[in-house]
Amino acid sequence: MISIQKYWEDPNVLQVNRQAPRAYYIPYADERSAKSGKRGHSPFYQTLNGKWKFQYHSGVNNVEQLFYEEAADISGWDDLIVPSCWQVKGYDQLQYTNINYPFPCDPPFVPDDNPAGLYVREFNVANEWSDKDKYIVFEGVNSCFYLWVNGAFAGYSQGSRIPAEFNVSALLRSGKNRIAVMVLKWCDGSYLEDQDLWRYSGIFRDVYVLARDAAHIRDVFNKQSFENGFRKAVLETEIETTGKLEISAELKDAQGNVVGSAPTVVVDGKSTLRFELTNPIMWNAEKPYLYRLYVRSAEGEVLQFPVGFRKVEITEGEFRINGQAVKLKGVNRHDSHPELGQTIPIHHMVKDLVLMKRHNINTIRTSHYPNDSRFMELCNEYGFYVVDEADLECHGMGTASEDGDAHGLSRDPSWKAAFVERAARMVERDKNHPCVVMWSLGNESGYDFNHIAMAEWIKQRDPSIPVHYEGAAPHYEGNPNVEYLDLESRMYTSVKEIEAYARDENRVLPLFLCEYSHAMGNGPGDLKDYWDVIYRYPKLMGGCVWEWSDHGIKTETEDGTPYYAYGGDFGDKPNDGNFCIDGLISPDRKPHTGLLELKKVIAPIRIEQQDLRTGSIKVTNLYDFIDLSHVGIFWKLEQDGHIIRQGQLDNIDAAPHSSQILALPYDLSGMSTDRFVLTLSCWLKEETVWAEAGHEITFEQFEWGVEQRTVTETSFKHKHSSSIEVEQSGQWLTVEGFDFRHVFDLRDGTVHRISRHGVDMLEAPSKFSIWRAPLDNDMHAKEKWLEEGYDRTVMKTYQCEWERTEDGSVEIRTRFSLGAVSRFNILSGETNWIVNGSGEITMRVNAKFAEGRKLPYLPRFGLRLSMPEGMEEVEYFGFGPHESYVDKRQSVKRGRYLTTVDEMFENYIMPQENGSRYGTEWAVVSNELGMGLRFSVTDGFSFNASHFAPEDLTKAAHNYELAKVKRKETIVHLDYRMSGVGSNSCGPELAEPYRLNDKEFQFELRLMPVFKEDE
Repeated sequence: MISIQKYWEDPNVLQVNRQAPRAYYIPYADERSAKSGKRGHSPFYQTLNGKWKFQYHSGVNNVEQLFYEEAADISGWDDLIVPSCWQVKGYDQLQYTNINYPFPCDPPFVPDDNPAGLYVREFNVANEWSDKDKYIVFEGVNSCFYLWVNGAFAGYSQGSRIPAEFNVSALLRSGKNRIAVMVLKWCDGSYLEDQDLWRYSGIFRDVYVLARDAAHIRDVFNKQSFENGFRKAVLETEIETTGKLEISAELKDAQGNVVGSAPTVVVDGKSTLRFELTNPIMWNAEKPYLYRLYVRSAEGEVLQFPVGFRKVEITEGEFRINGQAVKLKGVNRHDSHPELGQTIPIHHMVKDLVLMKRHNINTIRTSHYPNDSRFMELCNEYGFYVVDEADLECHGMGTASEDGDAHGLSRDPSWKAAFVERAARMVERDKNHPCVVMWSLGNESGYDFNHIAMAEWIKQRDPSIPVHYEGAAPHYEGNPNVEYLDLESRMYTSVKEIEAYARDENRVLPLFLCEYSHAMGNGPGDLKDYWDVIYRYPKLMGGCVWEWSDHGIKTETEDGTPYYAYGGDFGDKPNDGNFCIDGLISPDRKPHTGLLELKKVIAPIRIEQQDLRTGSIKVTNLYDFIDLSHVGIFWKLEQDGHIIRQGQLDNIDAAPHSSQILALPYDLSGMSTDRFVLTLSCWLKEETVWAEAGHEITFEQFEWGVEQRTVTETSFKHKHSSSIEVEQSGQWLTVEGFDFRHVFDLRDGTVHRISRHGVDMLEAPSKFSIWRAPLDNDMHAKEKWLEEGYDRTVMKTYQCEWERTEDGSVEIRTRFSLGAVSRFNILSGETNWIVNGSGEITMRVNAKFAEGRKLPYLPRFGLRLSMPEGMEEVEYFGFGPHESYVDKRQSVKRGRYLTTVDEMFENYIMPQENGSRYGTEWAVVSNELGMGLRFSVTDGFSFNASHFAPEDLTKAAHNYELAKVKRKETIVHLDYRMSGVGSNSCGPELAEPYRLNDKEFQFELRLMPVFKEDE
């Protein structure tokens, strides 16, 4: 092994020769270049990104070559692009773990077999830099690294996701230079970086060199205060220099006009410049107005800082920005790229932010570490409130402890410096970003004296921003050690619990849900319930959904089929399986239906009915700072799925937090027997940086005359009604009319065949179903379901008999039960099948849970049909165009939809129940010629058509596996009810109203063989 100091297991050594942390900036030569924000436009900046020579070792003890020497032969080494994570480049073990440490828990020690990546690069330094100081900046290296320049040791650093800067002036020379870096996978700092993510290593963020004069501006801290309300803003700019320096500064508005200037001053150490501005335009997420501060040194450097005037405070139990109570409508966002890991290109950051803006998100929690500095700049510009989180999580301490004690490191004095440094480096880097509205002390790391020391340091350095830490939640009750925390934070608290908090007069701090509504797979299903309560109580300030994106790794099967991998797919142990597939969007940034649901629930505009028959509506502006003059409303009035009136409104100007009554130009007061649906779509009038003109912000629908449903159903009424011929042959009962022929199995009590004009509509007998392919959010309920055999029920038919009724119909009556092998019955019931002269079949079911048994709620109850190959076309009247469930249906619109079976499928990475349509009134599944079955009910049903049966989805671990089991036939589910989706993969249990827990229920369904094009 090479002879180096073993800093990586010494919590007393966090760095060697590293510069003190400072605000993020790049020095430029002129204002124009500084304004561009393009690093390459600076003559004082040189990137070290690019091709490096690389050698991977499975253990640092295996490194014997003095690779950092100038003469070291590295010609046989691999080439590796920097920045990158070496695991996605084919080195080492890809591993995903949520809570558990990936090594024995023995702080501060890590395994002796500690993988090491050796990096070497040669580069040239311009002669023009010969009289300047040179600094190398590493913006992110996981987890620790040693640096050599031209063979000489230059420094050491740990703390993966915050910059490390080294003054290498004495080591660099004009012309060719060689730098060498040894990165270790683990160090004692890894105990503080146990976040829920793929465990990546390497130089994963940008590396560059800065050339500075010996005397230069080292740090800038822009502090704001306000007088006379917000009519006067005072900007105090604290300047720290490395020597005696002449400095001047100008503050310019967004149009480039000078609105404040400071006279030239000589600074030798520290000084403060003061700017006063009358009637400043305030920064907020809705209107992110930025001034620009240009700080110049006489030696020719220009530093540019965004200045967004804003005040963050907590007053009377409310979270306020610029004096206005604000609801944080947020998401948790990890750095995540399906091919690059945690190396995030700038366009990928922009794509995330644009998607968020388009879906009404205004807040980002940087879970669970500071994001790239450029990401913060983008948040300033696009308009987001950022909860900036320290790179701190030691979750694994709790699981490693016999008693679950997670506080071991947070109470250990020897780790205090490491805790505090992680807060300090975050604050120093990001202190000038207006987007930052909260500092976070990290995540799931227990809570004790070291956290208190972090909070104390932050309060001393930047008291203008509130401090939050959810890990202190169990300690809020009467504990004086939370005095430095400005709000209470919770994770996955139920709706009932947050409402109880809001109503508790002894709770004086606002409540922030830093994580809620776990968005794993088909979910979340509880968003509206949360936001109904959050809007109701001022003390509830909002929260951040967990989480933004699935973290799948793009890979291929042996036969070349692409798919997104999750924990365990690479043989990694320990792993937490698909728990990293828990986002509102897929890894390639395609929105899941859960994101569409969130968009609707947190929409900044609310529309309510006043008098629908005369076109009177109430529009409420839920924006905090802007009026609604940028919004237009397109409206359409439909009668049984057909547009009869439409138009648009442009005269909307409701002020923030106020309402406006609008009149639509129609009057239906004299029409009392028809059914109408009014749809209103709120859209942008003008293009923005994140959306085109016409982008829909939200919508609302109202309907009346719902009881009048005859029109929608009579469109499928069959013109022929004839006498029925009935023939029984053993167990088979054939019912035949003018153009139909149905066959019932009297032994099983099922429909065996439905046909019209000789076209068979069933591939297999009908059967009742209570099982659905478990959602990720069913992971806890699933255990009980499987124990009771919900996935393997069989029907017992006790009795089946038939008779002709007085009106000439045929009625088949069946008594049955559903149960599983080795278990008592789950439910029992009676079914009446009635066939009339037109060939329509009415099914009436009366069912009840088995008495005396404490059974878990049912996933679903309904009729399952298998229709022949070619039954691909789906037409229905209900909610669409995408999937919906009883607790996940705010983002869908009622209407008449024409789609296909394949288009109904939602392709979740982990296959599960998907594609159902809640509240369907009627549906037709047919071939392209319109030959098929029509299904209808009076009160609405849950409808699904798929080429996969629940058992197919249940068995599959990845969506690529479904290609092998895709059925030619169409599986149709016609459900009385299906339980909701919830968020119980990590959140609270599914709420009672959304469980199919009825002790007894009735279900009536009509089935009709149709030729749509003839009727």
